[in-house]
Amino acid sequence: MTDDRRYVLLLGCPDRTGIVARISAFLAEQGGWIVEAAYHADPDSGWFFTRQAVRASSIAVGIDELRERFADVAAELGPKTEWALHDSGERQRVVLLVSKDAHCLHDLLGRAAGGELPATVSAVVGNHPDLAPVADAHGIEFHHVPFARDPAERGPSFDKVRDIVDAHAPQAVVLARFMQVLPGELCEHWAGKAINIHHSFLPSFVGARPYHQAFARGVKLIGATCHYVTAELDAGPIIEQDVIRVDHSDEIRDMVRQGRDIEKLVLSRGLRWHLEARVLVHGRKTVVFT
Repeated sequence: MTDDRRYVLLLGCPDRTGIVARISAFLAEQGGWIVEAAYHADPDSGWFFTRQAVRASSIAVGIDELRERFADVAAELGPKTEWALHDSGERQRVVLLVSKDAHCLHDLLGRAAGGELPATVSAVVGNHPDLAPVADAHGIEFHHVPFARDPAERGPSFDKVRDIVDAHAPQAVVLARFMQVLPGELCEHWAGKAINIHHSFLPSFVGARPYHQAFARGVKLIGATCHYVTAELDAGPIIEQDVIRVDHSDEIRDMVRQGRDIEKLVLSRGLRWHLEARVLVHGRKTVVFT
């Protein structure tokens, strides 16, 4: 059996001398066998970021005890220190929110079934019933929550979606082409775990129908953006982006078809990095240790 269970430390704090030495000393004191270490110092913000992964088997105590012990180190590094310790052996749960477009749902369920995502897809929630057969084919429960046409009357539907999602206590809530704008309260409630795929290279072409916007502008590159959801539309911290080249001969339907391929790749990468505790959020930006 491979020894692949990891304890992963994510940390950000104001930069100063001695941070790496203190963290390394702590891990050594615990018997930690470091298998991955990454660092980034941002000169503009004066902030330091790190991701440290150790073999769980090399540490005698469990993750809860390790967190208690590291809290003292974090306090030494200063009151602004932000940190989290993750156990890769703890199976994570994901809930997918969908509308009618099926490509991202097919892709994520296929990757989950093939063991490519370190998580279990617990449920799929749709504001239309169209994709229920896709979830059923994978043996995953599907919840249809209808939404009123009038945005002012959608509050009860969002409350129902929140109740369904929270019942699964997921580590990620993925808006897999869920064509509804989450209210600010729900964005705050799921802050840091609600992930969206937007079908443009943000900050270009925010909002609805970005392929149509791109076509009208005559762009030569189209893309997709995976980002955390915030109350500001399509402006949350970006996790991953990619692009594909188009030209004057491409019509809107061609751009949509090609863009879907990019959407699937970008969303799956971003979700995987989130689940593997590779993303640190600082303000409106992220540091992603891939």
